[in-house]
Amino acid sequence: MGSWGTLGPALLSLAGVVLGAGGSLFGQYLVSRASTRQLEVQESATHRAELKNAVLKFLGLASQVEKAALAPSGAGGATADAGLDQLVDDLWLAHAEIDLAARSEPLRGAAYRYAARLAEAAKDGISDGSALRGPQARFFDAAYDDMWPGHRRAAGDSVTPQ
Repeated sequence: MGSWGTLGPALLSLAGVVLGAGGSLFGQYLVSRASTRQLEVQESATHRAELKNAVLKFLGLASQVEKAALAPSGAGGATADAGLDQLVDDLWLAHAEIDLAARSEPLRGAAYRYAARLAEAAKDGISDGSALRGPQARFFDAAYDDMWPGHRRAAGDSVTPQ
């Protein structure tokens, strides 16, 4: 019984040290996990903002190219053609920004197909913009998926033509 009286407090002290160290390590693990998650959320928000700016720039130029391609062909001659060529060049530069900012290959592909269709429409001229709606809808869907991966869109959110 005498040895328990001497050994007991030492063992309880040792158990307290082990529990304290374990609690401290577990607390550090939780703090580390929270910091990592916070960093991931911040990086995701930064990516979304960067990609959003690139997408909006691309869409602004796409709209201008589409309007110019839909304009009657005799309205402006060589000056209009030079302006349209510059718009198409700017569109391809905006596409390159999306290509650099995108995290997913589907967005890169959809942006390329939409830009190519717009460049083709600018070169050949079009009478109806409906041929551009499919590539445009796929581009919107891919941009949404890249900005918010894993989030499902609500039933009315899709821009894909029915």
